Amino acid sequence: MDKAALKSEYNIFKQKAYIIIYGTNTRLGKLFDLVLLSLITISVIMVMLETVKGVDYHLHGLLVFMEWVITVFFSLEYILRIITNKKPYKYIFSMYGIIDLIAILPMYISFFAPGAKAISVVRALRLLRIFRILDLASFMKQGEELKMALRTSRDKILIFIYFISVICILLGSVMYVVEGHQNGFSSIPRGVYWCIVTMTTVGFGDIAPQTTLGQLIASFVMILGYGVIAVPTGIVTAEYTHMKKKHSIEGSKKQHEENEVAGKLVCKRCSFDKHLQGAKYCSQCGSELILQKNNHDEA
Repeated sequence: MDKAALKSEYNIFKQKAYIIIYGTNTRLGKLFDLVLLSLITISVIMVMLETVKGVDYHLHGLLVFMEWVITVFFSLEYILRIITNKKPYKYIFSMYGIIDLIAILPMYISFFAPGAKAISVVRALRLLRIFRILDLASFMKQGEELKMALRTSRDKILIFIYFISVICILLGSVMYVVEGHQNGFSSIPRGVYWCIVTMTTVGFGDIAPQTTLGQLIASFVMILGYGVIAVPTGIVTAEYTHMKKKHSIEGSKKQHEENEVAGKLVCKRCSFDKHLQGAKYCSQCGSELILQKNNHDEA
């Protein structure tokens, strides 16, 4: 077989592999994604089971064998993604490309350095690949809207965090003076730690104020903690709602413009034709609206 034929077969193989790996609308593409989802789920379950001493003691050999099989599969997939991609470097240095590489490296490293088993937990990063497998239009749209809301509210959240940090430092310093070493507040950083734990309603209980004044300050910090939780959520929610409203208005305007080009929305019962943007039912009698073309279009 000459080089031209080999090259042609190689190109055909690359094209078929590309359709299977990147083509989510094909039968083989959907099957490939289903296999990926199954292997990712199994791999993450095995990572967790390996940390259970009883399970790892009885099933260590099976878990290692299965993880090697899964690692080899993901390694082949990683190589195929590189050779079938028109811009391989773009994939290699992308977020998902880096995650894919990091997720398969621990098994190879543990083969040469058995003491590096602790880093095998990074295999759980494979869960992040589900976002790529479930790359649906609606899913990505919601994700983009949330990302834009977070980006828009970034300055407000940073100012809020700075304000809370100042409060924690001040109250932590006050608690250090009020409670002192004898009650566990051995330093200002220790007092700041207590303030953060209390304000976020975590409450480990390893440090607790004993004096009346300290308990009053603690009560104030606890009440303040409810606001700490609510304010950032409210900021992001307000921005998200504003963006959704803005997109809805823009969509209504676009629909109205299309209606103006195509014709008027006219009620088939009372012939009323002055309706709100995007209306489906008559505001006068409640009947379903019909689209009436402009006279110059009919002409």
